[in-house]
Amino acid sequence: MSEKKHFLEQIIDDDVSNGFPEAKIKFRFPPEPNGFLHIGHVKAMCINFNLAKKFSAPIVLRFDDTNPEKEEQVFIDAIKKDVSWLGFSWSEERFASDYFEQLYLWAEALILNNKAYVDSQPSAHIADQKGSPTTAGSNSPFRDRTPEENLKLFREMKAGLYNEGTHVLRAKISMNANNMLLRDPVIYRVLKKEHPRTKTNWVIYPMYDWAHGESDYIEQISHSLCTLEFKPHRELYNWFLKQIVEPNKIIPKQREFARLNLSHTITSKRKLMHLVEGGHVSGWDDPRMPTVSGLRRRGYPAEALVAFVEAAGVAKRENIIEASLLEYCAREELNKTTQRVMVVSDPIKVVITNYPEGKDEVISTENNPEDPDSGQREVLFGKEILIEKEDFKKEASKNFFRLTVGKEVRLKGAYIILANKIIYNEDQSIKEIQCTYDPKSKSGSGSEESQRKVKGTLHWVSKTHAFEVEIREYDRLFIEPSPSSAKTNEELISMLNKDSMRVLKGYAEPFLKTAVVGDKYQFQRKGYFVTDQESTATKLIFNKTVGLRDNWAKKQNN
Repeated sequence: MSEKKHFLEQIIDDDVSNGFPEAKIKFRFPPEPNGFLHIGHVKAMCINFNLAKKFSAPIVLRFDDTNPEKEEQVFIDAIKKDVSWLGFSWSEERFASDYFEQLYLWAEALILNNKAYVDSQPSAHIADQKGSPTTAGSNSPFRDRTPEENLKLFREMKAGLYNEGTHVLRAKISMNANNMLLRDPVIYRVLKKEHPRTKTNWVIYPMYDWAHGESDYIEQISHSLCTLEFKPHRELYNWFLKQIVEPNKIIPKQREFARLNLSHTITSKRKLMHLVEGGHVSGWDDPRMPTVSGLRRRGYPAEALVAFVEAAGVAKRENIIEASLLEYCAREELNKTTQRVMVVSDPIKVVITNYPEGKDEVISTENNPEDPDSGQREVLFGKEILIEKEDFKKEASKNFFRLTVGKEVRLKGAYIILANKIIYNEDQSIKEIQCTYDPKSKSGSGSEESQRKVKGTLHWVSKTHAFEVEIREYDRLFIEPSPSSAKTNEELISMLNKDSMRVLKGYAEPFLKTAVVGDKYQFQRKGYFVTDQESTATKLIFNKTVGLRDNWAKKQNN
């Protein structure tokens, strides 16, 4: 059976079949360093890096750093960290700013060929003259400046003689073009801001549409793959390239794929920035954020993100992928790889009345039933233990298979216990549950009693030996399935899930004292957790990655 290929693979295969030299295939991943990468970028990464691997082709990590107002070194560093963490490596590292001099010289050539002019109108007038999709635009009063006058003005712009907003350089294409992006687009503006790399060497900066395609050309990118919102830009991309092509050079081919739209999630950098700056999240790496750094801090494995993108597929049309698919991919990966541990987050005390006073017993339990090579660990057991409050009911229905008076349950890796009596505080809250245990029922002992089946198995910790930890339980940041539909910041904020984070105090088995930042665990019967970066030697913090099963749909139906 032949391997099923997505349409981008087929495009490249067809190009090769039609004579394009396979040795000339080259890709790029070109993020703008004006924010942190998010789950949508993961799809673009996977497509480009996986195609590079498939065709044994080089791939450039290029930073499209043409806007010094929004770009910072911290974003450049974060992007490189995220790409590497996802398991990808690049052949070359480039910056659009590497090409500022060449881009400028090509712009001068456009002017001399009467294909660009300096417009001295305010930006609002230029926008008004663009027309509409159904009406033609109108020419700028400066459109007929001579090449000599335009060149003089452009060089004076470069020399810093003019303030921001005074002049722009526009391509001279057509104000009647059906594609409004071709109606004399701006290709340079005055911007007197310090650039992270070029500092104050430049006071004019190229616009994205001018810099992007020409950068592809300089790097000899064969296939420039981007999301569907750039499809209207393809005609302009090609027009710019036609102005500079040389014989025997590769002309990049732009092709588009559907971006990854995830339910209950936004990927707009502007909207994500609003959440950060408004204090609605703790930062770009808040575990509720769809950024790669946020997902990593939440405990999502890189393998799960890659598997998610693969499962979502590469399509030509936009659609919304359910967040539950991402959560499923996380569970699948974490189930295979995580150490099982016991942590109680809402404790109630159990006293085993027939257990010897002062005795501490070592219990051996499996680390990961999915991994036979993971071995076992030792857990301390004693007369007093803690279980989850929800695992006990004074009176229970026949479908309740946990602890209740007169019924038995098994303690994970330990003994079968029978609840006999409830001891109350003065306010009638439960102080403790008194139980007895069957000394011959120890798990793994091989005794007949240890083989006895009971319907419920509970996790637990020794009250004497457990230590306190902080547990941060996270849920989806938005209650609305399509928060990207919000037209205003106020509307966006109204869609936030007010219960997206809960902080709990938990009690963990001693094994977890060895946890370091980034360590992942399955808290038995609770879900998957990761040690948070804010943990200290005296206070361990664990972030909930995802539950053992999808409870979101159930919550929405209640």
